Amino acid sequence: MSKHGSQNGQGSTGREPAAGRTHVPRHASPGQPGEAEPPVAAGRARQDPLRIVWVYPDLLSTYGDRGNLLVLVRRAMLRGLPVEPVEVNSDQPVPRQGDIYLLGGGEDLPQILAARRLRADGGLAAAASAGAAVLAVCAGYQLVGSRFGGVEGEPVDGLDILDVRSGRGERRGVGEILADVDPALGLPRLTGFENHQGVTTIGAAARPLARVTLGVGNGDGTEGAYAGRVLGTYLHGPVLARNPGLADLLLGWAAGPLPPLDPAAEEWARRLRDERLAAVSG
Repeated sequence: MSKHGSQNGQGSTGREPAAGRTHVPRHASPGQPGEAEPPVAAGRARQDPLRIVWVYPDLLSTYGDRGNLLVLVRRAMLRGLPVEPVEVNSDQPVPRQGDIYLLGGGEDLPQILAARRLRADGGLAAAASAGAAVLAVCAGYQLVGSRFGGVEGEPVDGLDILDVRSGRGERRGVGEILADVDPALGLPRLTGFENHQGVTTIGAAARPLARVTLGVGNGDGTEGAYAGRVLGTYLHGPVLARNPGLADLLLGWAAGPLPPLDPAAEEWARRLRDERLAAVSG
């Protein structure tokens, strides 16, 4: 059982853009730490697909975290945005020209291996520095920080993409979690499922994503953290299926202002949110 990531632990082609395909580079900065509305990646050609990279699904994928990729692809397609999902396993290079990067949860040993390989690869850190959006869940959240706890609690170096550090707590957070999002992000309450024993401290260069009203989260009354376009959370569920507003925030960071969806297209997402919120509010 994982001590720091999810109970089941702690990312299929890692190709660069195909020959003849133009990928417009970003020129906007990734934003200041904790910036409420990071600048949108500049200059996207309308015909250039939105590239969503799922990092190391062979090591970091528990509690349906694949659903985060599916939700982003679906909500982009419903808006007529061309999209290219890319799955990159741990023996493949991480492409540096993605628009949104996803990391899921995992057990301790896969989390440590993922951190080592991602540090050596450098692709994720380079993409985040260039302004790509990053969603990191549970073990993924811990490893994008500066440090997290290993199998016996020993410190393990993270990617230092987000100003957080994690270690082992005294109690395990298991079950439903509710959290009120930082008002600067303009999102409704988060609903999700947590299973971890991590305690995460947020540094000066990041801000809490939300304040916990039910559950454990970071262990200090906060849940997750964000800075610029990099966002981490302990919420599974998968988090984007249960919080479509968060999915649209990521899409907006990558693609610019989004048109609203037809209410009929939102019906199942609304029902899921209503069901999960009602399950813990009664």
